[in-house]
Amino acid sequence: MPNDCNQPENPAQGRNPPSSPPGYPPIPAYYVPLPVEEDDVNLLDYWRVLVRHKWLIIAVTFLCTVAAAAAAFRMTPVYRAEVLLAPVTEQGDQGGLTALASQFGGLASLAGIDLGGGGASKDEAIATLKSRAFTEQFIKDENLLPVLFHNKWDEKNGQWLVEDSGDIPTLWDAFALFDKKIRFVRENRKTGFVTLVIEWVDPVQAARWANLLVQRANTRLRKQAIEQAKKSIDYLNKELNKTTVVELQQAIYQLIQGQINKIMLANVRDEYAFKVIDPAVAPKKRIRPNRGQMVIIGLVVGLILGVIGAFFRDLLITRRARQSGLDGSSRFPADQVP
Repeated sequence: MPNDCNQPENPAQGRNPPSSPPGYPPIPAYYVPLPVEEDDVNLLDYWRVLVRHKWLIIAVTFLCTVAAAAAAFRMTPVYRAEVLLAPVTEQGDQGGLTALASQFGGLASLAGIDLGGGGASKDEAIATLKSRAFTEQFIKDENLLPVLFHNKWDEKNGQWLVEDSGDIPTLWDAFALFDKKIRFVRENRKTGFVTLVIEWVDPVQAARWANLLVQRANTRLRKQAIEQAKKSIDYLNKELNKTTVVELQQAIYQLIQGQINKIMLANVRDEYAFKVIDPAVAPKKRIRPNRGQMVIIGLVVGLILGVIGAFFRDLLITRRARQSGLDGSSRFPADQVP
């Protein structure tokens, strides 16, 4: 009968402990080696998952690529027309007039006189291109409401395709669309040049609108300058009749002469505020959609979704197998799963 007292308490007792490396203290007799845990998953396991579900990955990638290609070819192409402008901000030699205006009680300021040699300021010219009033007038004069909202316009019958009259697009709606998605004004701070950009589905219309907007801005600012100069002359003539001081009369005469010169320059210069460096032409290449890029993005997204779907499907199959007690020891089933 075996003696239980002679049984070693530690199961490792009675075994030959492993020898220690040279130069290290001996390993005690009660040494119990820890079990070595192998990695549950390695790269080969991942590769096997991808191979098992390769048709799922291929199908998802193909569908996403086809969907991206279909969307790219169904999207309406948009073209970009640009006008390169140089703001006209030259000033004449008005130092003497400025001194006279300051000397005689700010008469020029009271009359609202601009002593510049012609041309509007850059900020004023750019603000005019962006302004709501200027844009709405352009849309109204060119009758662009049916063009901008062509999806709501019945060209055959010449009426809006809306049930409620409140849904008919207004000039405010047209300005919001024009300002956010169609017309862009960009200023290069280094060179001082201004670029007017029009993005539209019709390249010919885009180029025409860009050139016409510059022309209308020049005309608008030129007329404003002429009207302001005429008002200044009327005011100066009234002040001239009120005074008998010779020096003040001479100053007023010079101020009137400056305004007359300004009217003359405005009348003879078509490019009053903007000088066109490079006019817009009808572009031949669209700026969007970039069909090749969209197809590539669809391919990449489809591949990523396919891989994620493969691992997710394999995880569900593994859990189902564990629940049914088929193979719970392995995270990935070894057999081929249809």
